[in-house]
Amino acid sequence: MRTYVTLSGVIATTLAVAACTEGIGSRGRAPVSLALSTGGATAAAAAQAGGSETFTDGTNTLVISSVEVVLRKVELKRADAAEPAGCAMSTSGITASDDGECGEQNDELEAGPVLVALPLGGIERTFTADVPAGSFDALEFQIHKLSSDGDAADQDFLKAHPDFAGISIRVKGTFDGADFTYTSDLDVEQELKFEPPVVVEAGKPASVTIKVDLDGWFRNGGGTLVAPATAATGAENENLVRDNIVRSFHAFQDNDEDGMDDEHEGHDGGH
Repeated sequence: MRTYVTLSGVIATTLAVAACTEGIGSRGRAPVSLALSTGGATAAAAAQAGGSETFTDGTNTLVISSVEVVLRKVELKRADAAEPAGCAMSTSGITASDDGECGEQNDELEAGPVLVALPLGGIERTFTADVPAGSFDALEFQIHKLSSDGDAADQDFLKAHPDFAGISIRVKGTFDGADFTYTSDLDVEQELKFEPPVVVEAGKPASVTIKVDLDGWFRNGGGTLVAPATAATGAENENLVRDNIVRSFHAFQDNDEDGMDDEHEGHDGGH
């Protein structure tokens, strides 16, 4: 049986690790809930998650029934990271020390490779983790192509999921009624900026939503849907769809858990 883990679960695990990071004991903690959304739906549509999503341009119709993505190396970037003892901070935010143990001051989890099934049709919010109080300005992760000559983690993953050899993304559905399976070997690092930064206050619950805009994955610059077959490796729309996917991930604070950015709603999102 194939085992899936949602992106919200990966991030929640990252935050749980962050809570155990050395030297944050004096910061205090707070519970933070994580969600993944694939469209403009609000929390009321959460019951539809796991279904399908339909898009049209007035002529063509695209139905997406499943989206699977391989992620690796998820890390939460701390905006207020203190300069570690013995480390020299450069203007780039990279630190160095005599023992060579300093680097970017992120709360990091070497998660994966892990297979993510996007929650189609709404919002999935099922994980909460205690995290250290502070300010976080980005979430970083890799969309990871599996390689048969990769490291031990890749090899273990491919034993369980041999059909993902050489790819990182698989989408299934129909285009104008015809079944399709789209795969991509996209292998990129993603950084989702929180604007403004997500602020976690000790003892005060907070929520974050990661939104993936599937509507734009298979569209050209004019908004016309393109057939997924034309986005295959070497096909005319390969780079168009790859670029659309990279641009489709966004993150924001969502304390009222409605799938909308609290900052854009003009209130603090408190309960």
